[in-house]
Amino acid sequence: MPTSYAYFQKRIVPLEEARLPVMTHAFLYGTGVFEGIRGNWSEERGEVLLFRPREHFERIRMSAQILKIGLPLTVDELTDICVQVVARCGFREDVYIRPIAYKSGEVIGPKMHDVEDDYLMFVLPFGNYLDVEAGIRCQTSSWRRVPDTSIPARAKVTGLYVNSALAKTEAMENGFDEAIMLNDDGHVSEGSGENVVIIRHGRLITPARSDNVLEGITLASVARLAEDELGLEVIERTVDRSELYVADECFLTGTAAHLSPVVEVDRRKVGAGAIGPVTKKLQALFFDAIRGRNPKYADWVTPVTPAAEPAAARIKA
Repeated sequence: MPTSYAYFQKRIVPLEEARLPVMTHAFLYGTGVFEGIRGNWSEERGEVLLFRPREHFERIRMSAQILKIGLPLTVDELTDICVQVVARCGFREDVYIRPIAYKSGEVIGPKMHDVEDDYLMFVLPFGNYLDVEAGIRCQTSSWRRVPDTSIPARAKVTGLYVNSALAKTEAMENGFDEAIMLNDDGHVSEGSGENVVIIRHGRLITPARSDNVLEGITLASVARLAEDELGLEVIERTVDRSELYVADECFLTGTAAHLSPVVEVDRRKVGAGAIGPVTKKLQALFFDAIRGRNPKYADWVTPVTPAAEPAAARIKA
C-alpha cells in the first residue's frame, strides 16, 4: 500500500516516525531553508516524473550557503536520495517533495553560528494547489514582501514564510484565492508562494529580481517555453500595481501552483475575465513537458518507478 516516507537522520522511515525535539533551533527561530519539488504521475509511462530536481537541489544548496547552514551532500547525492524515497513510497499519483536543510541543534538564542545542522526530506500525495482550469482571483495584500536586506529573497527560508502566510490568510478571509504582495516601493513582487507574470501587447513581463523576487525554476521554464515555442519576448522589469489591472492576461507560476491563470485582481477583471489564449497555450505546453509528453524537454524530468512492495529501510548519504 502506498505510504508517505521521509529521509530523516540518514534513514528512510515512515513519515510519522520523523519527529523533531521541541527545542530544535529551526522550530524556535525559523532557521531552515527548503524546496518544493513536484513529482507528476504519468499513466502512460507508469512513472512519477520529478520536475527539474537538480535545479531545486542546486537552489537549496545556495539557500543553505546564504544562511550558513551546512549541507555536505552534493546535488547528485540529494537527487539520488529523492529518487529512492519517492520510489519507496509507491505512489501512483502526483506527489510533492519537501527537502529541508535546517539548524538541528537544541540551542536557545537567535544565532546561525555554532549550531548543529541536518537535512531531511518527505513525500506526500499532492493535487492542484490552485485552480489551474477555471483561474483564480487575487488580492494585492496589505502585507509587504520582506526586503532582501531583512531576509534574503533568493533563499527559501522557512521563517520568511510567515510573511506569505499573513498575506495568503488575509486574501482568503477576504474571499480571494491568492495574494499578490508588493515591495516597500509599492511595486509588484510575488504571490504568497509564486512568481507573477503579466502579458501586455504580446510580451510576457515579470517583476525584476531586485524587487525581492525568488528566482523561480517554474518561471524560468515557462519563459523558455514562451520564447522557444511561441516566439514571445520575455521581459524582466519593475511592474506597477496598476499594470495588473490593465494586463491582457496574468498568471502565477510555482512548484505548487504550476501555471495558474489569474482572472481577477482586486475585483477587477483581467482581460476578459477568463483564461487568456496565450496563457492557455503556455499551460498546455508546460503540462506536456512536465508529464514527459514532449521529448524536447526530456531533460526537465527525472523518472521514478514506484516500488510495487515497499522495500528496504536504510540508505547511505
